[in-house]
Amino acid sequence: MVVQVRERPGDQPSDSLIRVGFTTSKKVGNAVVRNRARRRLRALADQIIPGNTKPGVDIVLIGRASTAKRSFLALERDLLKCLRKLDALKASTTESKVHAG
Repeated sequence: MVVQVRERPGDQPSDSLIRVGFTTSKKVGNAVVRNRARRRLRALADQIIPGNTKPGVDIVLIGRASTAKRSFLALERDLLKCLRKLDALKASTTESKVHAG
């Protein structure tokens, strides 16, 4: 998966919201495979993003061919790693804390 993060300027009325978008291209596979990849990304985002990311960011998750086949735990680790690398996680969030809760 590919993760893109963009911080919104603080002068917008919804600056504390976290917006998330999902996309998969036709290169991923047919409609069934693309929809499965997007469903998995949505479930992943619902589980990780709400309590663990900084407010006021836009996040785009782009599904790749392996997204539909990869284990959910591996996708979870990948997303946490990407968010950490892109400085989108709250300071108090750790990987072990996310798995425990």
